[in-house]
Amino acid sequence: MYLTQPVTNGKDLKARVEEFKKLCRSRSLRITSQRLEIFRTVAQSKAHPSAEAVFAAVRKKLPNISLDTVYRTLASMEEAGVVFRVGLSSKARFDADLTPHYHFVCMNCGEVYDIFPGEGEQPVLMPQNINEFGEVKNVNLQFRGICNRCRKATEDIQK
Repeated sequence: MYLTQPVTNGKDLKARVEEFKKLCRSRSLRITSQRLEIFRTVAQSKAHPSAEAVFAAVRKKLPNISLDTVYRTLASMEEAGVVFRVGLSSKARFDADLTPHYHFVCMNCGEVYDIFPGEGEQPVLMPQNINEFGEVKNVNLQFRGICNRCRKATEDIQK
C-alpha cells in the first residue's frame, strides 16, 4: 500500500490522512495526535519542509510538542516509508508525496523543486539486473544544480 494522491485541497488532504492511518496500522505505527499533525504538515506543504519548519508549524496546534519528538517521529515515518528525505545532506527536508516524481535541489540556496514525469514518460528506468541486489521499495532521484532564481541573482550581480 502506498500513499498515492498529491494534496491539492482539504478534501484531498483528508483522504490522504485516512490513507496514512491505514498505512500506519499496516506497519504497526501508533496513530497519535502528534504523528497525525506532523504528517498533515508535511503532506500539505509543497516546500519540502525541514524538521525545524515542521516543528514550528506543529507547535502552533500542539504547543507542548518538542523538536526531539518531531525528529523522532519523522525518522519513524521515514523508516515506515510514509515520508522520505530530500535535499542536501546538510539540512534534510521531507516529502510526503509518494507519487512517482523527481527532485531538483539547488546547491546554492537548498530549495527543492518537484519534477513530475510528463504524459507518457516512464518515471524511472530501472536497470534490468536490479533484482540481483534486492527488492526495490522506492526510488529517490535528485538532480542537483543551481536553480533559476540563484542563477539570475548571480547574473544580476555580475552585470
